[in-house]
Amino acid sequence: MPRILVPLILAIAGALLAFKVGPLEREAVAEQMENFPGVQEQAHALRPMIAMALCMLPAIGGFFYIMSGTLARYVTRQFLVIFLICLGGLFVVWLVADLGDNLDDLKLAPEPVKLALKLYTVRLPEIIVMLLPYSLLLSILYCLGRLSRSREIVAMIQTGRGLAQLTMPFLVAGTLAAVLCAGLNYQWAPAAIGAENSILREAKGIGGVAEPNIRYRNFQARRLWMVGSFPRDYQKGVPLQDVTVIQEHPDGRLNTIISGKTAAWSPTTGVWTLTEPRQRVFGENRYPDFVKNLPDPMRIEGWEEVPTQIIRPGLPAEQLGIPDLNDWLEANPDNSWASRGGHLTQWHYRWAQPVNCLIVVLLATPLGVVFSRRGASGGVAMAVFLCAGMLFVSNVCLNLGASGHVKAVWAAWLPSIIFGTIAVYLFQRRLAGRPIYQTLMKFLPSGA
Repeated sequence: MPRILVPLILAIAGALLAFKVGPLEREAVAEQMENFPGVQEQAHALRPMIAMALCMLPAIGGFFYIMSGTLARYVTRQFLVIFLICLGGLFVVWLVADLGDNLDDLKLAPEPVKLALKLYTVRLPEIIVMLLPYSLLLSILYCLGRLSRSREIVAMIQTGRGLAQLTMPFLVAGTLAAVLCAGLNYQWAPAAIGAENSILREAKGIGGVAEPNIRYRNFQARRLWMVGSFPRDYQKGVPLQDVTVIQEHPDGRLNTIISGKTAAWSPTTGVWTLTEPRQRVFGENRYPDFVKNLPDPMRIEGWEEVPTQIIRPGLPAEQLGIPDLNDWLEANPDNSWASRGGHLTQWHYRWAQPVNCLIVVLLATPLGVVFSRRGASGGVAMAVFLCAGMLFVSNVCLNLGASGHVKAVWAAWLPSIIFGTIAVYLFQRRLAGRPIYQTLMKFLPSGA
């Protein structure tokens, strides 16, 4: 009976959190749909459902716990304690390093402690996605190493239980971690990167700026937008600052240049309103004619661009979730002026990166299980080396995909395919009782 309390408590806590998070996400999505038409409604509408589903992941883990046997529950308890310690330790190390980088900016704020708490609360999805694979790696290696040194693994095998049954809790943990990373990658982890920049600008006294110096070209309408600063609350109708719009003739000659101190867009009328406007008209001669006595504010009809369409190409692809990447790729087809490599690579990477959690489990498990003291350190070193290699290859492939040297789908998935194949091979050899560390050493140069 006490075992049932674990998933029951987790389910109640997850449901309460889901009922709080779901309406907030629905409100945010409804506000975006109301203010900015033209986005993919289905992709954005999934955000509340994904957020609520993520809240129930601990309850799902608790359900697997009570459904498992005595051995699996024992291994799960050993692993879970070490995993939480590793996750907390890595977070503290990361926090100290990150605070060292941002401390000078945070000290400029009127309330630096409050702003620091806000910064790292907003960045929590990004931090979880970043630290989960390393926490899984270290905790599995330590847990299996301790069980191996105490001969508990040998005793478990002698009772007739195989390695597959012994390592099942790690596979379940890796799968749940992969699902969590995939859910956070859908929207919240990428958005946290942009939120960090916004909060640090707030510490410097320019908190209203979401992104400075945005450039957007509408090739079909022959218009170039140059925005000095995008407000953080642009989705709520806050006007853009220092806007210049260059209109060209169909043959590429300059037609007009209109600039204003601010530019606000009305979602109901589709009209742009500029304050302190200035307009230059280019005729047959080389020099522009300045239009005098312009109305202030100046209302302009016929510009179909909306703020979200203007800012999206200016934001780095790393700051866009799946819905925003879908909107960006739809607005910038293959014949567009903008390079699709970085955004398309990031779209595929949003789905490929969570798989790394499961690959880390498949790499660490066979190398962490040892039957002699001699191979323990070698297996741990090899597991760390392979995971570091996966991270290095992934970064290289992402850069190649962003620059267009490698197709986006290969740039995102190739590291997972390579190291996933290695992981499955090592896992299969361990299940078959064949040597692993000695086999890997054969691929190294002699004398290494």
